[in-house]
Amino acid sequence: MFVRNTWYVAAWASEVGPDTLMARTLLGVPVVLWRDSDGRPLAFEDRCCHRGAPLSVGRREGNCLRCMYHGMKFDADGICVEIPAQDRIPATARVKTFRVVEQGTFLWIWMGDEAKCDPALIPQTPWMESPEWAHLEGYTYYDTSYLLISDNLLDLAHLPFVHATTLGGDESYADTPAKIEALDNGVRVTRWVRAINPPPFVQKVKAYEGKIDRWNNYDFMIPGIFLMDSGVAPTGTGAPEGNRVDAAEFRSTQALTPETEHSTHYFYSQPHNFAVDKPEVTKSIHQSVVDAFEEDRAMIRAQSRSLDLEPGFKMVPLAADQALGRFRWLVNKLVTAEQAAAGATPAAPIGAKPAAAAPAASAPAKSPSLASA
Repeated sequence: MFVRNTWYVAAWASEVGPDTLMARTLLGVPVVLWRDSDGRPLAFEDRCCHRGAPLSVGRREGNCLRCMYHGMKFDADGICVEIPAQDRIPATARVKTFRVVEQGTFLWIWMGDEAKCDPALIPQTPWMESPEWAHLEGYTYYDTSYLLISDNLLDLAHLPFVHATTLGGDESYADTPAKIEALDNGVRVTRWVRAINPPPFVQKVKAYEGKIDRWNNYDFMIPGIFLMDSGVAPTGTGAPEGNRVDAAEFRSTQALTPETEHSTHYFYSQPHNFAVDKPEVTKSIHQSVVDAFEEDRAMIRAQSRSLDLEPGFKMVPLAADQALGRFRWLVNKLVTAEQAAAGATPAAPIGAKPAAAAPAASAPAKSPSLASA
């Protein structure tokens, strides 16, 4: 089961053009994403109410969508307005619609209780649109639970081991523990590492001669939104105190959206605020991230296959599991509350359960925008 009363990334806004009918399964539901004649994004359940044919193989006609199986036409509210050779239209002739908001570079979708839908809850990512930052859009498909990917993002101590030649580098990075804080809607992770070697992907585009101080500070929020302020600066120039002199700064922006309980859509980008007028730098940074995420995917897929062979496997808890344990706890809490409100029987937690599933000890706090971090 999934948390439904929250905003998920359905697609990059650029993926859905004026003539696009995009089929994408989200939270186990087939959805068709499209735009009306004014460019407003819309989302229907991708299933005609007549015989269940996918509307994504239909045809847009102005502000309507026509099913190309038997020709039923639906308006922007999902209501059937035309049936060939039939004047009377049944009141039940309609398809389910979902609220979609285009904000910045993403199309956000709400698949829960419409009465609780509030666009103000959508995370802010101003760097994705600012001319002072440059980035490319990325997408990866996983055939694993999104919770295993969440676990990976919530413990970046894996960087020097899984990503030795890309995002990682100096293994001493893993020796510095992260600070974990509980948020109302997720987890905040802060890690500063001083006087280490620069990571390979930075050296490719902004070479440093000596040691650097590195930071990876991020919020990981329900349902799977990762917003990170990260970077490196020469050791001793005061970066930990806020003086980012000669720094290479990034605003990693990632979103996990479950396709099913066992597959995931992964949207990501790595905005940077230096050499923004040099597309070759942006391409190099993006390719390093693509390469690193393929390394992650290989590891997580192998982990998933291993766990599938032994569903009762008991994981040995480590101190580094605090953040992922807190997030899993929060997901299960929200899913249980939603099911109780709907009068449903609570389902078992989805995905492999980590051993350290207790919430972080620090008190919940609201998350400020990373734009001011």
